[in-house]
Amino acid sequence: MNAADRANSIALMGGIAATINLVKRQFPDLRADMKPWVVDENTKDLVDPHSIDIGFHFPGLSRSCACRSILMQIRFFDDPVDGRSRAIGTELAGYDHRGECWRFSTVDRWKFTGNESPKPEMREKFKTICRQVFEVFNPADSKSA
Repeated sequence: MNAADRANSIALMGGIAATINLVKRQFPDLRADMKPWVVDENTKDLVDPHSIDIGFHFPGLSRSCACRSILMQIRFFDDPVDGRSRAIGTELAGYDHRGECWRFSTVDRWKFTGNESPKPEMREKFKTICRQVFEVFNPADSKSA
């Protein structure tokens, strides 16, 4: 779900803003897009109400990141016991004019897949960002671990 559409509480808005700042701290030239999806008849069935999607766009092709744009999807689980919404996974996908170049997921083995891959130092930056996203959205969980 577009981050702009999901931002329905102060806490969630703060988490989205913090996430954007985390990414921009590592990649200052990126432009954030809180509405990466066009919601129309063709895409409305694909919307995951338990996720936040944020697009990030470089001013041109980033050779070190092997893409032009990055789509970040943060997946959540609404805990029925305490009513909290917890981040349970983050997925990143890099795109250029041909389509998807690579994909990274914290749900499975934290590995990059695809025809291309960011340079090793950029892969580490992406992993760091994902760890920090968990800290932003699950602050109590990260303190007790």
